[in-house]
Amino acid sequence: MSVFAAVVTGKGTGAISTIKVFGDGAETVVAAIFEPENAKTTNMKPPRVLLGTITKNTEVIDQVVIGCEAPGDIAINCHGNPLIVADIMQLLAEHGAELLSADDLTKKVLSAKGNATIAIEAKLAQVSAATLEGTKILAAQIESGLSKTAHQWLDNINNTGLEQIKAAAADIIRNSRTARLIIEGCTAVIAGPPNSGKSTLLNCLCGRQKAIVTDIKGTTRDWLSATCRIGPLLVELIDTAGLDKSSADDSPDELDTLSQQRALELLERADMVLVVLDASEPYDPLDPVMLDRISNKRLLTVLNKSDLPAQLDPESLPEMLSNRIHLSAKLGTGIEQLIAKIPQICGVTDFELAGAVCFTARQHALLEQLQKAHSKRHATSIITQLLNARIDV
Repeated sequence: MSVFAAVVTGKGTGAISTIKVFGDGAETVVAAIFEPENAKTTNMKPPRVLLGTITKNTEVIDQVVIGCEAPGDIAINCHGNPLIVADIMQLLAEHGAELLSADDLTKKVLSAKGNATIAIEAKLAQVSAATLEGTKILAAQIESGLSKTAHQWLDNINNTGLEQIKAAAADIIRNSRTARLIIEGCTAVIAGPPNSGKSTLLNCLCGRQKAIVTDIKGTTRDWLSATCRIGPLLVELIDTAGLDKSSADDSPDELDTLSQQRALELLERADMVLVVLDASEPYDPLDPVMLDRISNKRLLTVLNKSDLPAQLDPESLPEMLSNRIHLSAKLGTGIEQLIAKIPQICGVTDFELAGAVCFTARQHALLEQLQKAHSKRHATSIITQLLNARIDV
């Protein structure tokens, strides 16, 4: 008899928690700790809902609702007190259930129901997708998308050129970089010299006073963040300490040095960077260290303070900062254009949600191997692994 149990609701205290019990002996294990309210309704043959109590010996642990969803698949809906949940899980373990995480139990359930590898991975990833569009991308990979493409490669391997398959794998990897932003979210770092209006822009975009704003240079000494929805993206906006030419030098202020270093580290992991410049002042060349860190990033230059007389000549900016927009973060003018620009720069404005993408490290590694396949036999082996690899459960 193999029985597994996991808490499938989120962590913390809630009104209701759900414990899923799965396996060929699930009914036996649950029956050992469950006292139905009506003695005539002990049958757990699905579909059936039963009201009763979880008991240990004669002690009542909690009143619960049992959902008999399918043979060997039972949901115990109990009160959300973590102590109650822990007691019920302990009882299940004492009666032979192996306790698992929600993800591990989901893998077992999906595998037992005959789901293919990519389908299992997609259904697991949907749980943590950042946006509805992200869940749609993942859902598309199950029957069409990546699954369909891989099956077509196998079905037509003798009639398709190897280079054509390699090129298609490269396209999928490239599209996946964009899909990841929709599925997982996008990190946008707001960077630039001190007093250019970075914190004001953060406050404007997130719709509330998140950062302290003053005319004092270097007010932001550490990073601040806020999350907002922009188009199909869940964007984490990060406001950093001002970076100027002195950031590459040793500063007598240890806190300032640490703040500058932290800002540079945040630039490393950014998906895109909003470079904020004060358009009311002549352009002062930016810190070369900063420019180096953002050279391979998605960039948008924000020429701020358009409510003041313009002093900055856009033609004096480095070529890498040529994609720019004028606005006044203080007055909020031009913000709508900025919001429209962010999805464009990330490449998600017209992204095909039903297209083939890879969304796990396993899939990405296999597609990279496929690009280097030296024969159709080698390619067939890699594609077969992509479709049929064993998911540890």
